[in-house]
Amino acid sequence: MEEKLEALAVRFEELQNLLADPDCIADQDKWQKLAREHAEISQTVELYNQYKALKGAVEEATELLESDDEEMRELAQTELEELREKLEKLEQEIEQRLIPTDPMDDKNVVLEIRAGTGGEEAALFGMDLLKMYTKLCESMGWKMELISLSQTDIGGVKEAECLISGAKVYRYLKYESGVHRVQRIPATESGGRIHTSAATVAVLPEADDVDVTINQNDLLIETHRSSGAGGQHVNKTESAIRMVHIPTGIVVNCQDERSQIKNREKAMKVMKARVADFYRSAAEKEYSDSRKSQVGSGDRSERIRTYNFPQGRVTDHRIGLTLYKLDEFMLGDMEQMLNALVLAGSTGSLEERE
Repeated sequence: MEEKLEALAVRFEELQNLLADPDCIADQDKWQKLAREHAEISQTVELYNQYKALKGAVEEATELLESDDEEMRELAQTELEELREKLEKLEQEIEQRLIPTDPMDDKNVVLEIRAGTGGEEAALFGMDLLKMYTKLCESMGWKMELISLSQTDIGGVKEAECLISGAKVYRYLKYESGVHRVQRIPATESGGRIHTSAATVAVLPEADDVDVTINQNDLLIETHRSSGAGGQHVNKTESAIRMVHIPTGIVVNCQDERSQIKNREKAMKVMKARVADFYRSAAEKEYSDSRKSQVGSGDRSERIRTYNFPQGRVTDHRIGLTLYKLDEFMLGDMEQMLNALVLAGSTGSLEERE
């Protein structure tokens, strides 16, 4: 890590000299390109300078542990513990910044949640996951827009689709695709027995026009009245949209907005993401063996995470990470897990999923 950082520091100094060079300033295209590179690495270099200063302070405090003065040794020990804690956090932040970027990382996403095995309890867990991602979006400063929501009579989620937009959304959420398993005593269980059920999450990068082109003649678009849980009508106008892509058979429903035009726009965003994922997955099937250890491959058939409520823990099976803060996790405090997945995904240290 330090070799990479030192190389970045050297490059940073080179860029500063180049940006001050009159010949470079005269060539605005070149100057702007170098200025962008300078801006991209400046914060990492600043963190590296802090890192070196902290390491120096740790070395000084370590030397003071050999002092003949007992009070000085105690002060040094206390300071050393604080410095090491700061150093560890700084190392983690720097590691995140050194992770190679994926061209897709800046994409917005379509997030889909579906109840899996477990009946009503699976649907209730699906609602818990929807709330969890909603809280995560709030903490990350992302925007979540509900596209469609199909609920059970007691408030569970049969299916939910959302558009999530913001900085680096796909970078962090691409690892959420897969089966999420829950172990707990269901609210519907009178005997107090622990049940295991599951919900499926799919995360698709939002497709740009350059990613996929959909021929309007390939679309069947129908309108109908929006309806909520139990089938009651939410409004009296036919504003809800049902869109079918005839070549692939992909169906998208959108009824979140009162405006038919807005529902049509949202449905088209979801349709583009799904069609792009359909063709991308088909093209990548021949490489499936080499992608077994990759997270975010789009395979929603395998268990990736277990939420154990009796023990208050959440475990990600791909990286073997267990956190004993399930309550906080369900309230959107997911950054530690997501950062670990990003790091593992970039270093190729992901374990094969079970």
